[in-house]
Amino acid sequence: DAKTTQPTSMDCAEGRAANLPCNHSTISGNEYVYWYRQIHSQGPQYIIHGLKNNATNEMASLIITEDRKSSTLILPHATLRDTAVYYCIVRFCHVNWIY
Repeated sequence: DAKTTQPTSMDCAEGRAANLPCNHSTISGNEYVYWYRQIHSQGPQYIIHGLKNNATNEMASLIITEDRKSSTLILPHATLRDTAVYYCIVRFCHVNWIY
C-alpha cells in the first residue's frame, strides 16, 4: 500500500475554503484516494474518494494531480464544525453495488 503524508495541523479562516493537502507519491495505478475525518471521540466519517478524476459531493471536493502523486481535499466553506482530524488513505476499492 502507498504511504501518505499530511501536515500535522492546519489553520483556516471560518467561512473560507480550507485546502488540505496529501502526498502519496508511491500510489499505484489502481489505488484510490480516500478522505475521512474524525471528530472528537466519534468514529471516522467518510468524506470523498477518487481514482484519477476530480470528485465533488455535498461535503467537499477532491483534486488529484495528473501524476496522482498528491491530492487536495477542499472544504468550500469551513466552519468550526469542520474541526476534526482528517485522514488521507490510499487503498484498493472493492465495492459491491446494491440496486
